[in-house]
Amino acid sequence: MTPMSSSARPLLNRRLAEFGTTIFAEMSALAVRTGAINLGQGFPDTDGPEEIREAAVRALRDGRGNQYPPGPGVPELRTAVADHQHRRYGLSYDPDTEVLVTAGATEAIAASLLALLEPGDEVVALEPYYDSYAACIAMAGGTRVPVTLRPHSADGGAAFRLDLDELRDAVTDRTRLLLLNTPHNPTGTVLSRDELAAIAELAVERDLLVVTDEVYEHLVFDTAVHIPLASFPGMRERTVTIGSAGKTFAFTGWKVGWVTAAPALVTAVRSAKQYLTYVASGPFQYAVAEALALPDAYFTAYREDMRAKRDLLVTGLEEAGFGVYRPAGTYFVTTDIRPLGESDGFAFCRALPERAGVVAVPNAVFYDHREAGSPFVRFAFCKRTPVLEEAVRRLKTLAG
Repeated sequence: MTPMSSSARPLLNRRLAEFGTTIFAEMSALAVRTGAINLGQGFPDTDGPEEIREAAVRALRDGRGNQYPPGPGVPELRTAVADHQHRRYGLSYDPDTEVLVTAGATEAIAASLLALLEPGDEVVALEPYYDSYAACIAMAGGTRVPVTLRPHSADGGAAFRLDLDELRDAVTDRTRLLLLNTPHNPTGTVLSRDELAAIAELAVERDLLVVTDEVYEHLVFDTAVHIPLASFPGMRERTVTIGSAGKTFAFTGWKVGWVTAAPALVTAVRSAKQYLTYVASGPFQYAVAEALALPDAYFTAYREDMRAKRDLLVTGLEEAGFGVYRPAGTYFVTTDIRPLGESDGFAFCRALPERAGVVAVPNAVFYDHREAGSPFVRFAFCKRTPVLEEAVRRLKTLAG
């Protein structure tokens, strides 16, 4: 029996009424029920570097982080994050005032939006977007304004592209913040230097704050290059940059993320974050500090391994009859199911485990404009090569 108040008011806050169980939970449960290969949810099926796992074990045994760590994060990790930003991008951050450790990137996004938005503020976000963006904007009382990335063909390939004119037109006097994600999940797009420069000019011109989700910063392929938005003129003081250990080191369950920003922004985000988890992942913070200091060879080998897996899955999907958008970044590939005679991504993904023994995710869940995402389906390639090879074999049955 469901408890109700005397006025029969719904139990769930109306701001969250449109958000039910996430598609990832639904499709992962479907994978378990059917025994299908789960290429829907983006988690690796192997652990990251052994020396980093052992660093976490050492921290546990030495009693480091077993009690509440410092609210901003352990000093070793904050220093490691600052060193990483400087070494990789030439961005200098004070680990004491400009770095904040969070319970993964998801909490960093939530804390940033809760801190920086007032009810009624508009947030311009690139669509399709990671599903927590919409929920966090809603919890903060903001209004999301999607700008849709659309597929384009160029240079013999196809990719999703940002229309800068559409982005400019989306900004109004009520716009408080731009919420960006590059490398972009789920499309695999990596915003170019020219695109980022135009976004920076717009943010400065309209005096906008920017939150950038850069958790896939080390997963860029071919000629793509990740460039932090904070490195552009006028952006350091208005940009909250979000990073995470999970995607780079294959320890997604540790939930260690971080924010880098100017002191006033970090102070604002920390004010919200302290009332969410307060602190988390104590021993893992020490291990991630060591992970960020790994030599460049680790990051190169990790990227090349993912590139090979991308190519394996992309080729298999093409041979199975999908239209494929080869990703320039992340570990996801978006496909078009219309060449298979399909157009409803939800129906296709719910039937796929029985048809081919593979689970994927319909991209429409990442859109406000559901019809724009209806024919697109996302597959993850952050799995072991034999698993991907078997998934490809099964998917090829769709081609008859």
